[in-house]
Amino acid sequence: MKKIVLIGDSIRMGYDKYVRQSLEETAEVYYPDENCKFAQYILRMVGGWKSKWPEDIDLVHWNAGLWDVIELYGDGPLTPIEYYAQMIKRVDKRLRMFYPNAKIVFATSTAVIESGNSSNHSRSNATIEAYNQAAIEALKDTDTIINDLYALTKDAPEEWHSDRTHYKTPKAIQAIGGQVVDVICKELDISSKEIDMTTFDPTRYSKENIGF
Repeated sequence: MKKIVLIGDSIRMGYDKYVRQSLEETAEVYYPDENCKFAQYILRMVGGWKSKWPEDIDLVHWNAGLWDVIELYGDGPLTPIEYYAQMIKRVDKRLRMFYPNAKIVFATSTAVIESGNSSNHSRSNATIEAYNQAAIEALKDTDTIINDLYALTKDAPEEWHSDRTHYKTPKAIQAIGGQVVDVICKELDISSKEIDMTTFDPTRYSKENIGF
């Protein structure tokens, strides 16, 4: 069976179990128990996560950005965009060092509902777009595959949203998880099974765990 690693923030925590269940007949799917937060946090922690997984990983699908773009108290994104681009490059390089035979997939950050923003806590889609583009530019000289989850979610219907940032609704999990599965299946030449969303019950995460 193929071996796959999923790394990412609370968006990944919304679809990881869907991906695992969808691929359970053709792949083993691993991911951290925790929210992977910032790009720099992934760079720091991925070595520890690696120790829990097999060495012969076939594909790593990862994302980071929504923690990096957040603006608190009106003083700009927590991670400056130039530093974010550097972190994306370094994480990509680290993943290749750990998993030299794996395909690497980077997923763009998903869109948000801006109407709930405040001066103390905000994310803007314009900033997310800029950071996504910075990440894509940072990876342009690699063979990293881009999974554009922003394009999938930028015009998402209201029923996809569980709050202004997250997509923990059945339709959204199926759509976002489905796109992740499609990319994985294409790159590894494997098949998936259909998930019955009326019975699928992913673990719910608290605000403390998923990082609003």
